[in-house]
Amino acid sequence: MGNKIISFNDVVKQYDDEKVLKKVSFDIEQGKFYTLLGPSGCGKTTILRILAGFTDASSGDVYFDGQRINDIPANKRQVNTVFQDYALFPHMNVFDNVAFGLKIKKVSKKEIEKKVKDALRMVQLPGYETREISEMSGGQRQRVAIARAIVNEPKVLLLDEPLSALDLKLRTDMQYELRELQRRLGITFIFVTHDQEEALAMSDEIFVMNKGNIIQSGTPVDIYDEPINHFVASFVGESNIVSGTMIEDNLVEFVGKRFECVDSGMRKNEPVEIVLRPEDLTITTKELGKLVVTVDTQLFRGVHYEILCTDEQGNEWMVHSTRKAREGTEVGLIFEPEDIHVMRFNESEEEFDARLESYEE
Repeated sequence: MGNKIISFNDVVKQYDDEKVLKKVSFDIEQGKFYTLLGPSGCGKTTILRILAGFTDASSGDVYFDGQRINDIPANKRQVNTVFQDYALFPHMNVFDNVAFGLKIKKVSKKEIEKKVKDALRMVQLPGYETREISEMSGGQRQRVAIARAIVNEPKVLLLDEPLSALDLKLRTDMQYELRELQRRLGITFIFVTHDQEEALAMSDEIFVMNKGNIIQSGTPVDIYDEPINHFVASFVGESNIVSGTMIEDNLVEFVGKRFECVDSGMRKNEPVEIVLRPEDLTITTKELGKLVVTVDTQLFRGVHYEILCTDEQGNEWMVHSTRKAREGTEVGLIFEPEDIHVMRFNESEEEFDARLESYEE
């Protein structure tokens, strides 16, 4: 465990009768890239606003560097925020935008010049000091907003969907740049997004949120390979999810057949859900397949074909394959025991983690 910089302890945020956050607890370590991931309205931006001091928690405690900060005003907190719309001042040039916070703090003119130049160099905009905001592209404006945030040398940088307004190519470029910038600066980034691919690509750790709760937290690989429940499995990446029965440790039944798996620690004959990712399914002949399916439709996605199939029981299966299939034909699907992920109904994250540790030992 690294050096803990932020703690949320049973934080609740309520507006009238609606609880936007429901007893949320988590810890943030120094120098990592964290992502709050979830659909609109799940509470992720509310967490950012409480951290920044723009919104008060209804109950619960927020700690920063071991100090309770619930009552500390926003301008006294060692965090800075990059907003979705960048919130730049259109009547000021790049230099004045970046220098704004330093001028309020009454930093000397010489120090301001040095810090602004350093910040612009970090976001790859050296020499842009006199450029007007209206003359800049979306990606450049975003970098100015980041420079304005990091020039104050915050311990934590909060980023509220800062890439959502960019086109796909620029968005991908900025993902690399943000990740690299975080590593260079060594400060904690807390990034909010509803884009699962963005979260998987950039994060050290992801908190998956839904309806005011953190449903699961872990590394991108943990979240993708071992989703805790139906919501996480369907929200993070593409998934085939079917009902099944855990016959015993390492043996599961679904679509009327029994398969070896690597999951254990459940009750015998417990009803479960099965996840098989599309890239873990391989098309073969009907005779060799563990499952037999009929190819319904396929779309070419550039790096692979996305093939939709149906089995004899009417379950739909998505397959990602580099080889084309023929619509209307019957084919076999094969997969390995470790490709089968078994999910219990209503399992808590603590129970899930304990079970995972038991069968990894």
